[in-house]
Amino acid sequence: MQIRNVAIIAHVDHGKTTLIDGLLKQTHAFRDNQAEMTQTTILDKNDLEREKGITILAKNTAVFYQDYKINIIDTPGHADFGGEVERVINMADGAILLVDAAEGCLPQTKFVLQQAIKQRLKLIVLVNKIDRKDAEPERVLRQIEELILSLVDAADESFLDFPVLYAVGREGKAWKSLPTDFNAPADLRVVFEQIIETVPAPSADATKPFKMLISNIDFDAYKGTYAIGKVSQGVVRKGQRLVKLAEHELVGNANVQLVMVSNGLNREEVPECQAGDIVALTGIENPEIGQTLADPQDPTGFPMIKLTEPTLKIQVAANTSPFAGREGKFCTIRQIEERLLREKKTNIGLRIEQSSNGAGFMVAGRGELHLAILVETMRREGYELEAGKPQVILKEVDGKQCEPVEELTIDIDTNYIGIITEELGKRQAELLDSLTDDKNVAHLLYRISSRNLLGFRGDILTKTRGNGVFASRFIGYFPLMNVAAKLRSGAIIATDSGNSTSYALEGLQNRGVSFIGPGVPVYSGMIVGLNKQQDDMEFNVCKMKHLTNFRSNADIMIPLNTPMQLSLEQCLDFVAEDEILEVTPDSLRLRKRYLTRNERAKHLR
Repeated sequence: MQIRNVAIIAHVDHGKTTLIDGLLKQTHAFRDNQAEMTQTTILDKNDLEREKGITILAKNTAVFYQDYKINIIDTPGHADFGGEVERVINMADGAILLVDAAEGCLPQTKFVLQQAIKQRLKLIVLVNKIDRKDAEPERVLRQIEELILSLVDAADESFLDFPVLYAVGREGKAWKSLPTDFNAPADLRVVFEQIIETVPAPSADATKPFKMLISNIDFDAYKGTYAIGKVSQGVVRKGQRLVKLAEHELVGNANVQLVMVSNGLNREEVPECQAGDIVALTGIENPEIGQTLADPQDPTGFPMIKLTEPTLKIQVAANTSPFAGREGKFCTIRQIEERLLREKKTNIGLRIEQSSNGAGFMVAGRGELHLAILVETMRREGYELEAGKPQVILKEVDGKQCEPVEELTIDIDTNYIGIITEELGKRQAELLDSLTDDKNVAHLLYRISSRNLLGFRGDILTKTRGNGVFASRFIGYFPLMNVAAKLRSGAIIATDSGNSTSYALEGLQNRGVSFIGPGVPVYSGMIVGLNKQQDDMEFNVCKMKHLTNFRSNADIMIPLNTPMQLSLEQCLDFVAEDEILEVTPDSLRLRKRYLTRNERAKHLR
């Protein structure tokens, strides 16, 4: 059986996982009566991936076409999960660069393409969604050529010699040339044939002693931990003795219990692997991504996987609110520590260390979404915790204090240019380029510090009613820039504990926006709304109307506005330096760090 290992790389929402759906279905990876035949985004099994419509975890599957086994590696397209791309792309020998025929090359397109070129993968370009009304495949192809040219050495023109395919991924259709009729019968056969023709067979010598870099880790309630990677040389068998190395340092020994290979979405046990195949081994105690498994005859390891450093951090600690322990199963700092250490084994883009004040842990990641996904996952598992304001990680470069800076790309209807300009002007952003096309869509390119970008996405989506495409890419560390003035209005803080009343909330909504409805338990120091003014305001949301013998219809029907419900990401954007987000399986509560007025006043001095 001949093998091809190919990664599918793209910007978020350009259709990678949908294309893989078609590849799986058209190679009959499922029976006709299996549920997967009617499902979409089959590889995205994680609840959060399905809810948000993005790939968070890199994963691999395998399909069979003619006499070939094609291992397909699905990678995330969101910039915050770039670490997933960096750690799994070494398993591939080629890559399908998938680009939306309307949106073209966006920031993450450049990042994933850089990784593919760094690994010297053979490229296949696939222009997807060519059936969109605003599709411009010829323009997008020119963009791709210019992007590749900007990333490769002038002396190395081999990357410019790439095949191009055109596709409507959601319909499972692809062509070698731009079709005139999208409704004509077609399938994905040309994609399989192009992979076989373009992607080289893995260069793995089966006669040498076994060696494999661990690129991924998975868990199974029945079989335990899987160490996953591409077999770089030799073969491995059930019961074989291996050494575990961190580069060239011996860190342990292992006996292989099971050798598993992918077949569609399933793993199948085999007596021995094939050189160059992607395998999952069990029996490896405490495997870590980046370690090497090797035959004792050749105890040398591969270089550890190098990842881009995190740019953002938050403090995570045990919940200390008056409602602590009411809603969660795991509430202690020890339980939180065990969960974070477990996460660190598989999510190697995270950095986790003890807080300097000893009150919890500093968790560092690639961006707001990267950190929010971790907190949301823990919340759904029954953990109760509190999180502080996200902070940008500063770095000293050549004796100067520097901060991370990002390149922000915006595609927006020209009607909203004024809103964008005003908002980014407040945030000290620098306009690098602007272009308006013949469809009244403005393409804007800004440079902005990560500190000033915090909270931008939530604010601007609200102000533009969800219009526009916003994407950012980390471009490096630069000397400290000016920080935007306070962009948020003040908080409305509960003064009393109890249950909120309609009577009190009627008064609150005249002064700002409420975060809660009537009958909600609150405590003193909890944030219950957003003030219209810049300063914080204290308010008793538990206040009852003074009872009298006089009644009117107004007492019965108190008109209340619908409270503003903030998502976890919006809460992290909202929280200020002196505030904390309380996270439980059932609730998200914003609160002041110091709950009483006297404590807050004392710490302001």
